[in-house]
Order: sequence, then C-alpha cells, then structure tokens
Amino acid sequence: MNLTLKVWRQANEKAKGSFETYQVKDVSPDSSFLEMIDGLNEELIEKNIDPVVFDHDCREGICGMCSMYINGEPHGPEKATTTCQLHMRKFKDGDTITIEPWRAKGFPVVKDLMVDRGAFDRIIQAGGYVSTNTSGNTLDANAIAVKKENADKAFNAATCIGCGACVAACPNASAMLFVSAKVSQLSLLPQGQVEASERVMNMVNQMDIEGFGNCSNVGACSEECPKEISLENIARMKRDYLKASISAD
Repeated sequence: MNLTLKVWRQANEKAKGSFETYQVKDVSPDSSFLEMIDGLNEELIEKNIDPVVFDHDCREGICGMCSMYINGEPHGPEKATTTCQLHMRKFKDGDTITIEPWRAKGFPVVKDLMVDRGAFDRIIQAGGYVSTNTSGNTLDANAIAVKKENADKAFNAATCIGCGACVAACPNASAMLFVSAKVSQLSLLPQGQVEASERVMNMVNQMDIEGFGNCSNVGACSEECPKEISLENIARMKRDYLKASISAD
C-alpha cells in the first residue's frame, strides 16, 4: 500500500507543534501500525531528518505505552485493540492517516507522539496498594473465601493497562475509568478492605490534583478502551467515595 501520513511533530511540551506530511510506499497489509512507523523513521534517518518519537515497549497489547490518536480515534479504528496490535490491513491503499498524541492537561507532550503519563503513576502511588501480606508466608488462595462474582469483577478491572485511551476519548479528559478500575480491583477483594476508604479518597483527590476532568457519563472511555473496562467500575467508585466522605465527616 502507498499511504499519506500526517504526523504531529512537537519538540517539547512548551514548543508549538504542527502536522508534517510524509509519503510511505509499499507498506505490507500484514505489518503492524508501529512497524509502519518504524519504516517511516528509517527513511527519515537516511535523509538526516529527526525520526518521529513515539512510545512503545512490549508491542503485545500489555504495557499500554503505544498511546496515540489515529484518525481521531484513540488507538485507531479497531475496537478493543491497542495501537501496537493494529495491523495495516485495516487501511486501504491511498489512504491518508492522521497521527497525533493524547490531548489532555494531565498528559503533557514530551516530544512528537510521546506524552508523559506519570500522572497515572502518581495516582497509583496515592493509594493503589494493599498492606495485607501478599508475599512470603502467605495463606493459601482458597483460605480466604471470595464470591465468584466479585473475583471475576476484580480480575476484569485488573486488566486495565493504564494506556490513557479513556482520558483521550473523554471530552472532559477524565481519568475516572482508569482510577475506578484500579480502585475496584482491590476494593472487591478482602485483602483490599483495610485501606478501602483511604484508597478511594486519596486516589480521586490525586486525580483532581493532576488536572483530569470529571465524568459526565458520555461513555466514550469504555467504548475506546482496548481492554473494554466496564463503566460499572465508575459507579462503584462513586459509591465508595460517597461512603468514605460521609465516614470522614
């Protein structure tokens, strides 16, 4: 395939960015989207042009680093798929593809398509942990009874990879889906009950400090999430936050 790429180029957070247009030829439909960008970068390097900076690591849909808008959609046109797992057969010969970084106050641009998602790390540090011993001389897993329904919901919440697509999809740049998933995966289990109140209060407060918006029930976050995290987690977190607020008063 021969494609036209409109790629966002920005030197740093404070620099003014703009789209640059590149032509790529003979792209295999079986190559991944990131492999296509690798090919573009090889051509740019040969021409002594700075390669396009983008985030990646595992390229297996696990780490969540390959975060970018593709034609206005977080991670691109394929549902429940990360950018690194998106293949070029989703596009057609002659297509024009627009590629840009996440747009949110909480995700400042580092360079080009790479953003700083350290805000998510700080939210986790604010309360995404348990004090119950989970290493060393631990109890057998079957010694603590957990309802199958709760175990399934906790596991599903834990599949969140923290990529930030929920923030990118939300018109308010809200991180509620991410935070609620990280709260739920612990609060649904007995080991997470010790810090339950402090956890939800601290993590939501840190989310606000980081500059993310509030949830207005648009639902785009779950729709664009590559792991299809449920909106049910947001409702659960709001209930937990209300209970914790009342208890604190």
